Amino acid sequence: MAWFKRKEPKIEKKVKIPEGLWVKCENCKEIIYRKELENNLKVCPKCKYHFRISAKERIVLLTDSGSFVELDAELSSTDPLEFKDTITYKERLAENEKKTGLKESAIYGDAKINGRDVVIAVLDFAFMGGSMGTVVGEKVTRAAERAVEKRVPLIVVSSSGGARMQEGMFSLMQMTKTSQAIGRLKQAGLLYISVLADPTFGGVTASFAMLGDIIIAEPRSLIGFAGPRVIQETIKQQLPEGFQRAEFLLEHGMVDIVAERKDLKNTISKIIEITTTFPENSLSSSTMEK
Repeated sequence: MAWFKRKEPKIEKKVKIPEGLWVKCENCKEIIYRKELENNLKVCPKCKYHFRISAKERIVLLTDSGSFVELDAELSSTDPLEFKDTITYKERLAENEKKTGLKESAIYGDAKINGRDVVIAVLDFAFMGGSMGTVVGEKVTRAAERAVEKRVPLIVVSSSGGARMQEGMFSLMQMTKTSQAIGRLKQAGLLYISVLADPTFGGVTASFAMLGDIIIAEPRSLIGFAGPRVIQETIKQQLPEGFQRAEFLLEHGMVDIVAERKDLKNTISKIIEITTTFPENSLSSSTMEK
């Protein structure tokens, strides 16, 4: 007779949780069910942090269903400087094209917003940090020229780290090129709405992003020329709380509106409605006459 009875070891079944079901909020650090986040337009339901979204997602969000017609989709960067860091520029472009499905960090085309015709251009931060090279400058310029041709408002959504170092001076020249194109748009008396998403920096901020008749920013977006750490190290002073955030810029008159993602389309639509009530379309036509 046995003095004790051996217990069979209890085998715990491990439940496999599929990868990618949960997302950690970069702001409040809460764990969010990915489907819930996507249903909320990629805005954290806990703290309202606005996650970055792709250019294609942005166009779906802002334009009427099926109305967007992309133009010049085949444009892609060359390698004028034969640049190489850890890999060649051509290899880096190929990597980013494979990762994002885009040929460049900007797309533009004709669209409608609540039934009204517009031209829209959107930068995608996932493609080389939304950096502005010659193709991005060309697309923004063509978008402005298209708006003049069609006599419709221009909407540009920026999310960029600035100029593209792999193109050197060719990249820096796009600041002047795009600014002149926006200038011609304004001379034609047409509306230009600039939307700033997180982050918007460098040469993009120093050119077309801050030239809007109306400048709208998403909540807590970082917006500036140089980053806050660089500025602080340069001036050797502590920066104010919230420095370079959208709300700080609103308080100091650098942006006109801070709008949550869910309200962005209707905000843009309302601005277009208000400013195109009078004959010959424009918010600036009366100014031009003066």
